Amino acid sequence: MLSAWVRNRRNARGDGGQASELAIAAPALFAILLLLAQFVVWAHGQTCARATAGAAAEAARSEHGTAAAGRARAEAVLAQLGTGVLIQPETSVVRNAGSVRVTVTARAQRVLPVAGLTLPIKGSATAPVERFVPEQGGAG
Repeated sequence: MLSAWVRNRRNARGDGGQASELAIAAPALFAILLLLAQFVVWAHGQTCARATAGAAAEAARSEHGTAAAGRARAEAVLAQLGTGVLIQPETSVVRNAGSVRVTVTARAQRVLPVAGLTLPIKGSATAPVERFVPEQGGAG
């Protein structure tokens, strides 16, 4: 009878099992949180790259716009974003008679402390070039 009471008291106060469970679960939970944070940083970078490409395409697509105007607008947007969002951004603007294509490539800021981890970011925008088309015919 006494040995059963001692066994029940030992289980009631814990024998250190909870600490070892926490020691195993805490790093796994922390790794999952870091993975989630890395995904959020990468997704934010994707959104910023697409927004930059869209702004550059709008600048380059105007009737008197140029590829240089698109690059300048992209540089201005990237300067507003700062250096922490997109790492080593590069912008490509191609404008021909009918359309403009802007591509922004970069790397995501690293949250996970894994050597060699690089998450590429790419955002692009395509838009037709605005042009004046005179009214045809003399309806009226």
